[in-house]
Amino acid sequence: MALTPKEIVDELNKYVIGQDDAKRAVAIALRNRYRRNCLPEELRAEITPKNIIMSGPTGCGKTEIARRISKLMHAPFVKVEATKFTEVGYVGRDVESIIRDLVEASIHMVKQERYDAVTEKAKANAEERLIDVLMGETKGKPAENPLAFLFGKPQLNAAPEETPEEKQKKLSKREQIAYALKGGALENKTVEIEVEDNSSVGIEIAGVSADMNMGDMLSGIMPKKTKIRKVPVSEARKILIEQESDKLIDMDEVISTAITRAEQDGIVFLDEIDKIAGKSMGSGPDVSREGVQRDILPIVEGSTVNTKYGPVKTDYMLFIAAGAFHVSKISDLIPELQGRFPIHVELKPLTKEDFVKILSQTQNAITKQYTALLSMDGVQLKFTQDALLEIAAYAENANETTENIGARRLHTIVENMLEDISFNAGDIYP
Repeated sequence: MALTPKEIVDELNKYVIGQDDAKRAVAIALRNRYRRNCLPEELRAEITPKNIIMSGPTGCGKTEIARRISKLMHAPFVKVEATKFTEVGYVGRDVESIIRDLVEASIHMVKQERYDAVTEKAKANAEERLIDVLMGETKGKPAENPLAFLFGKPQLNAAPEETPEEKQKKLSKREQIAYALKGGALENKTVEIEVEDNSSVGIEIAGVSADMNMGDMLSGIMPKKTKIRKVPVSEARKILIEQESDKLIDMDEVISTAITRAEQDGIVFLDEIDKIAGKSMGSGPDVSREGVQRDILPIVEGSTVNTKYGPVKTDYMLFIAAGAFHVSKISDLIPELQGRFPIHVELKPLTKEDFVKILSQTQNAITKQYTALLSMDGVQLKFTQDALLEIAAYAENANETTENIGARRLHTIVENMLEDISFNAGDIYP
């Protein structure tokens, strides 16, 4: 989706109040992705994304901006927390799994696009298979020996040829079942279908990432295990449509396109990066802080990460980092990592006016959520302007006198304020 920076900001304004500097920086960076893709190949290879780092108190909109970007941009996107990763050599996930997650997200996106293109044909094929199942023509196959393809399969005797009368009778029965299926009369009928068995246990190998195991490596060599499931027709139809869609798409093309899209258009949002800033003390839980930064550095700089789908380059991926930086500062990050985030944006603490707008103007306002929830029990909830001003003033005062948790304070206030109504709704308010 080639949105202009103003259009991106307008979309973000529907969910995030204020923080214009952060919105503008993100909008420009996203638009530059589109501009770069329009350039000739030689010049495109020289232009790398200008990564962004956002700092500001918790609850001011950093994570919400990331969530909205993921839904707004038609590009592979992954949001991760920097605290989830550990330095190589320690127990935990290594930072290269970020790129593997991004590739998986890209494959899922491209696969869904291909599914959408073959939906009608897949539905027609699935309906035919469903009729076969209901007629009893498709029985569960006996479990095959995984090594049978090495030794050859036994020859099966050919089925006896059907007489014209049998063919006509079968055709008439198929038409009856097809008519019943179309009318929805068989939706609750239980049928047996063959599905892939994904219950195998992954075997991790020393020296190989925890995200890649022996099962992944052998999945393309060994035949897939299947099992018989008993499900209603309504669920069987969904399973068969998915199976037929898989047959109609070229997975090699999907993977190739997904890797290219991840490399050229991928966006990584690194949240809580302030938690790994600062010098490590040499022992205790913070021992690998600086080590995680050093591991993140080559990925942000541009490197090649090995995945089970092949090598993936990170040179042209856009990285957006965010953190509260209450205790640490951006300058506490190692200098090399700071240099890879040339655009610094500071988000401002929210004011009383901002809280009023959050409660009344955003599309996902908490007031609108509670109004919709309680209407299910027949309670007509209405927030007056005076009430919104009082809630906003209380939230601002609470953030100033205690810990500043930003807009999250509104959830605490509104939840406590409506506790009695929420508890009694449905009983005294039928």
